[in-house]
Amino acid sequence: METLVARHSQFFSGIVPRSFASVAQGRRHARYVSRVRTKATSARSSLGNFAAVRQGFIDSVGNTPLIRLNKVSQATGCEIYGKAEFLNPGGSVKDRAALYIIKDAEERGLLRPGGVIVEGTAGNTGIGLALVANAKGYKTVIVIPDTQSQEKKDMLRIAGATLIEVPAVPYKNLNNYVKYSGRLAESIAKTHPGGAIWGNQFDNTANRKAHYETTGPEIWAQTGGKVDGFVCAIGTGGTLAGVGQYLKEKNPAVRIGMADPMGAAMYSYYATGVLQSSGSSISEGIGQGRVTANLQGWGVPTREGGSVDFWCQVSDEEALPLIYDLLKEEGLCMGGSTGINIGGAVKLAQELGPGHTIVTVLCDLGTRYQGKIFNVDFLKSKGLPYPQWMEAGYLNPRFCTKQQAGPGTPETATTGKLGLGNRNRKKDFSSSAFSVLELYFNLLN
Repeated sequence: METLVARHSQFFSGIVPRSFASVAQGRRHARYVSRVRTKATSARSSLGNFAAVRQGFIDSVGNTPLIRLNKVSQATGCEIYGKAEFLNPGGSVKDRAALYIIKDAEERGLLRPGGVIVEGTAGNTGIGLALVANAKGYKTVIVIPDTQSQEKKDMLRIAGATLIEVPAVPYKNLNNYVKYSGRLAESIAKTHPGGAIWGNQFDNTANRKAHYETTGPEIWAQTGGKVDGFVCAIGTGGTLAGVGQYLKEKNPAVRIGMADPMGAAMYSYYATGVLQSSGSSISEGIGQGRVTANLQGWGVPTREGGSVDFWCQVSDEEALPLIYDLLKEEGLCMGGSTGINIGGAVKLAQELGPGHTIVTVLCDLGTRYQGKIFNVDFLKSKGLPYPQWMEAGYLNPRFCTKQQAGPGTPETATTGKLGLGNRNRKKDFSSSAFSVLELYFNLLN
C-alpha cells in the first residue's frame, strides 16, 4: 500500500501541467498531492504500529488492553473496563509476577544458568514461572493443591514443570502447599549446582512491584488518568496493593476496592479488623486467610495507612451468571476469579453511582476451569446456577431434561443477585442468541 501511494505521490509531483485553465485548477492539483502524501504518512504509521515485533515471551508480558464490559456498563451507568490479562503470553495476570520474581532473583545473584525455581501455587503463577523459566534456561518444580483444576495441572506438565500434588490443607498446617514448597526449595538449593530459589509469591514483594511498575501505569495511561475506581480479588495481594499504590499516588481520590469470594477471611479483616471466614467458593487462585507481605503497607485498609477504601463479598451465585453472560453475549470466556472481580466492580459502581470509570481484571480464560464452571454435573453437585445452553445436548431441546426451578437449575442461572435484571425468557426462537441454530436443529429432528 505504501509503495503504491508513494508512486502516486511521485507521479503527480513530477507532472508539470502544460497549461492550467485557471489558478484554481493548479491549487486543486496541489491539494490532491498533499492528500496523497498525508495518506502515505498515515499508512506508514498504521503499519508500523500493527507490525510492532516483541522479542519473545519475556518482552510480550504486559501492555494488555482494556476491554469495555458492555452489559454491566449499561446496567450501572458506569464505564466498567476489564484489563485483559488473559492476553499475556502465559494466559494470565500471573505472568507479570512470575517475570518479576525471576528478575529479582537474577539481580540478587540467587539464580545461575540451569538453576531451579520452586513454587507453591494454585496454578497460574506456576504456569507463568515455568514459561519464563523456559525462556531463560531454568527448571521449575511446582507444588499444587490436589483440588485445583485438571486443566491447569495439564498445562504445567506441558510447560515442562515437575509437578507435585499435595492435599489441600490450611496455611497453619506444616504440609500446606506453600510451606511445603519453601522447605523443598531450601533442600534443592543445598545440592543443585545452578542454585534454587523459592518463588514465595505471597510474601515476595517483587510480585507487588510488578503491578506498581507495569499494571498501574498502564491503567492510568489507558484511561487518560480518568479512572475513578479499581477493584480486584486477593490471591497474593500483589495486584491490589501494587495497582492501588500507583493509582492513589497519581490521584488520592481514586477508589481502591477489594472483592472477596465466600470462604475467604479478607472481607472480615477489611470490615472489622478480624480475620474470619464463612461459606465456600469454587473459585481458584483467590481467597486469602492472612495479611501477606504483598498486602502490608499499601494493600491494607486506609484506616491502617493503606490504599483500600472499598470492600465487598461476591458469592458464586452472583459471579457465575456474570461469567456465562460475558461468554454468551460478549464473546469472552473467563475463569471464576474474573466473575468475582466483575461482581466487585458492579458493587463499586452501585456505590459510586452512574458516570464513573471503574477498572477490574480479566484474570485468565475459562478453559482452565472447563471441568468445573462449565460442567453441569459439577455445578449441580454444588447446587450452583448454570444457564440453559449448558444443559446436556446443548442446542437440541430433544436432549434437554425438564427440571423444577431452584438452586442449581437453568431457570435460576441467568437471574443473578446483583440487581442487573431478570433475564429469564420464554422458549421462543427469537429470544435466544442461538435462535438460528436452534431452529436448524429442530428442522433436522
